[in-house]
Amino acid sequence: MISPLRPSAATGSTLPTPQPGNEQDPASLDAEEARRLADAVEGWLTPEEGRLLYNLAKTCTGQGVIVEIGSWKGKSTIWLGRGSKAGGRVPIYAIDPHTGSAETWQMFGEVWTFDEFLANIQTADVAGLVIPLRQMSEEAARSFDKAVELIFIDGAHEYATVRLDFELWFPKVIAGGIMAFHDADAPGPRAVIEEFVVKPGRFRHCRFVHSILVAQKVQRASPADRFRNRCSLLSRRRQVPALVRGIARRIGECGT
Repeated sequence: MISPLRPSAATGSTLPTPQPGNEQDPASLDAEEARRLADAVEGWLTPEEGRLLYNLAKTCTGQGVIVEIGSWKGKSTIWLGRGSKAGGRVPIYAIDPHTGSAETWQMFGEVWTFDEFLANIQTADVAGLVIPLRQMSEEAARSFDKAVELIFIDGAHEYATVRLDFELWFPKVIAGGIMAFHDADAPGPRAVIEEFVVKPGRFRHCRFVHSILVAQKVQRASPADRFRNRCSLLSRRRQVPALVRGIARRIGECGT
């Protein structure tokens, strides 16, 4: 339907008259702004994954803080920061030594990402909520004494490293808190998820958004919860070949 026109005070020309129901929700506008800001930053997060992090951060209540393991240049940090800013303004502890990992060294050689990280979170207007910890995950965890409501694990992807991240940070996550793993289809994260997330019955509501696995920590999962978690993982396995090809393509594009 063509909108009726109204005169413009500045020029005398006609402008579309806003129609009821056509106004965009402010929350949607902010999420779109978060996407615009994050899209300008190098990284491996899809818009759908970013929107997930935005929503998870936005719904945090302040019972614990938000932790990010692996920040790179701040792409995921911006999504988390903008979501937190739109919600309860829960602080985000961004843990990364900013010297790269074995994976990034193969693509880029030696790196130093901290200066770009700081500039990017400043541009995104989330620097006031982000506390950078320029440390390895293990070093940060040893002295970290705050409860965690949401943690996003996206450090190195070898099994031993992902397992160590889980074992160090799981006890700090509150009951009802969220753990999210990026690149959950890669061999290391997938093995940790199967061994420590799905099987022991300490999580419920396991679900995938692209390559991120999200699960809610509970004291004890019900048999129904454990069954649904297992079904989610089994269903995922049927989708993995195409997803792995997509991840490999994204990594290849970033490395060229």
